[in-house]
Amino acid sequence: MRIFVTQPIVEAPLRRLRALPGVEVEVNSDSSRILPRDRLLQEAARADVLCCLLHDRIDAEVVDAGSNLRLIANGAVHPANIDVARATARGIAVTTIPSIVTEATADLHWAILMAAARRIPEADCSVRAGMFPGSQSLHFAGRMVAGKTIGIVGFGDIGRSVARRAHGFGMRILYNKRQALAPSEEAELGVEYRELGALLRESDFVSLHASYHSGTHHLIGAAQLALMKPTSYLVNTARGPIVDEAALVEALRAHRIAGAALDVYEREPEVHAGLIGLDNVVLTPHLGSATLETREAIAGAIVDSVTTFLRGERPPNLVNPEVFGSASS
Repeated sequence: MRIFVTQPIVEAPLRRLRALPGVEVEVNSDSSRILPRDRLLQEAARADVLCCLLHDRIDAEVVDAGSNLRLIANGAVHPANIDVARATARGIAVTTIPSIVTEATADLHWAILMAAARRIPEADCSVRAGMFPGSQSLHFAGRMVAGKTIGIVGFGDIGRSVARRAHGFGMRILYNKRQALAPSEEAELGVEYRELGALLRESDFVSLHASYHSGTHHLIGAAQLALMKPTSYLVNTARGPIVDEAALVEALRAHRIAGAALDVYEREPEVHAGLIGLDNVVLTPHLGSATLETREAIAGAIVDSVTTFLRGERPPNLVNPEVFGSASS
């Protein structure tokens, strides 16, 4: 039984896999980049179990390369990076992880929102370059966050966690989702529903948390950016293709909005070249879950799926239960 892990994960949970009899575990040791395509295909062809992360594109070609594959254990909440239909047709079980990234992602969302509003990356670079304009200078003067209006697009677990933090800043909280909450729940959460256009017009900070599917592709494009205030900020920690990056670059260059903060990108790991040279955007490399506590929990969830599967039991967060009997035998 050969298990391949596409990226280094926290070691403590891995020890449980290594302790299993008759199991060989190999982990890609290079954490500096996504596993190259040719290596991914090679390892899929040799593995019985493939443990992957969100950036690993497990498409039909990879699935078909895995002639011995029985399980794909995905270290993400959604299997958007996996061709589940192809895996199911091949009788390969696919698992995900529970929603254990919520609080870490909400923290990161606020970190980059504040960094953009207060121009922290620019100020940091200035100090490191030996320039110290002084506390009374207008250099690096940003925007207040406290008391402003935040518009949350997508009001699931992460959107709600962002909203809870917004209350600490005394903010007015607008939200948009497919179906509005009951008035009693809105009152309890201290939020107000808005159609997307109204939310964009009223918000000082537009926070994206919608799931990605065909209906949310380029949800924020040139027309939507044109509705935003010239003093407003766009913050995306959801999925990159929700935003039309070319339109965002043009809006930032023309200062049609004040700034943006992005942790996700339309064609990851590629970042739109137009974003790189702009001072009014904060860029981070998809760090939503990047806390030691959360990464250990992710590794533990992956290992739980694998060990349960290898015992012949139905693993938690099984995406395609119809294949379980054949895949586990």
